[in-house]
This record gives sequence, structure tokens and C-alpha cells, in this order.
Amino acid sequence: MNVLGPANPGWQRRRSVLAERLQQLKADVVALQEVPIASRSEVVEELLGPGWHVRGFARASEDGVGAVLATRQPHRVLEEIDQRCTPRSRDFAWCATLLVEVDTAVGRTLVAHHKPSWQFGYEHEREQQALAAARMLEKYADSGAHAIVLGDFDATPDAASVQFWRGRRSLAGISVCYQDAWESVRPTEPGFTFSAENPLVRAGEVATAVSRRIDYVLVRSGIHGPTLQVAACDRLLDRPVEGVWASDHFGVVADLALPDHAPGSWGVLHG
Repeated sequence: MNVLGPANPGWQRRRSVLAERLQQLKADVVALQEVPIASRSEVVEELLGPGWHVRGFARASEDGVGAVLATRQPHRVLEEIDQRCTPRSRDFAWCATLLVEVDTAVGRTLVAHHKPSWQFGYEHEREQQALAAARMLEKYADSGAHAIVLGDFDATPDAASVQFWRGRRSLAGISVCYQDAWESVRPTEPGFTFSAENPLVRAGEVATAVSRRIDYVLVRSGIHGPTLQVAACDRLLDRPVEGVWASDHFGVVADLALPDHAPGSWGVLHG
């Protein structure tokens, strides 16, 4: 969930809406963008409630805003990549990918919070950033853990960087495959997460842009497909609450579960 942080219009009303809905979810893992991260910001605790294990990105913007990854259970930080991979990408301080390992109800899980370059013409950078993040994940994924990637990718499903993540193309001689949670259960729905129907988009800095799906939850596939089943996937805060739009982004929430039988094996036939 990109929360369109405190420096933006309507924060006092929006933060209450965000906090109420995020806490209702009772999620196990949450990735937030555009939140204050300095010194364990009280804003993050207000949004999520107490008891979370929170890791902010190593760098933030000058006003202290960046991204965080929060887990219900204690996590172990494995690595963080500085994704400012070209000279022109250096003007976005918290361009990074953070990887943690956490024990969940479905077993040991690698969770990567991925935030590439946001600028419209920077797909070259987003390709390189996706490649670097995937390489990092592959170093740890053979350990038998599940792996998920989530975040505000600032790229549509047909973009080269997202096609790479989804196994639709290779980059630099490397290919991976992560199942798009939204596509898994809603293949015919556009699922825009940055939409012109939202007045915060129409009044914002990129008001001329077309509606787009740019926020994702992805599940890593082995050779026989994803190791976790996407049981449900929905947009979050995609309507106003008592007249208040929570953010210019809609969030994405996915329920992941162990499949009835492991990929690569046969289950029980019914008929």
C-alpha cells in the first residue's frame, strides 16, 4: 500500500482511514511506501497498530519518507540492494529492494519489498532493478523457502520489467517466473491501482497519466509452478470511506495458502 505520505493533501483525515482498514486486515506481512521511516516512526505504528516487527529501507528522502516492510512474526534481514543503478536514478533516495526471511503459517518464506524507479521514462532502470532483485532472491530461494515479492513497481503488466518478473521474457540471459496474484484469480479484470476515478490522482502530480495497474503481489514459481496457491486477491481502499479517499494508490491484498498437493505431484482425482 502506497499511503501518499504526510506531506500530501488531506493526510490527517486519510491516516485515520488507512489505519482503520489496514488493522482490520489482520495481515501477516505488509509493505508500505511513502511513510516516515526515521527512528521507528510513530506513523507506522499508528497505521498498523502495535506488535509488528518493522524494517525500514536504509535510505529515505530528505523529509524522512521511504518504505517499510512489517511482519507479524520476527523476521531475519537477509539483504538490501541499493537500486540506484544509473546516474539519473540517483535522485530517488529510497529506490531499493529489501529481502527478509520469516516463519509463517505456510512455512519459511522469503519476502522482498521491491521499489524501483518511479519516473515514466525509466523502464531501462526498472529492468535492471528487477534483474538485480531476482538475482538476489535466487541466491536464497533454493533453500526450500517460499518466496514472494510485493510493492509499488511503477510499471504496468506489459512493461518489460514486469514481464520479466512474470516469466514472459528474459533479461541479460536470465529468466525467472513469479505468479501475479491478481492475474491468478482475476485474469479478465484490469485491476487498476492508480486510477483516474480517484480524485487524488486527478488532482495530483501525474494527472495526465492513464489509469494503470502498478502495485503487485508476486509468488515465486518452481519448475512446476507457484509453491503457494493464491486463494484470493483484492484491491484495498479502492473507494472513498465517508467521503475520504485514502491514497492516490489502491492497495493490493492477497491470501496465500499451501496448495492441495505440491507442484510436480498428482493430487486425488474427483469425478
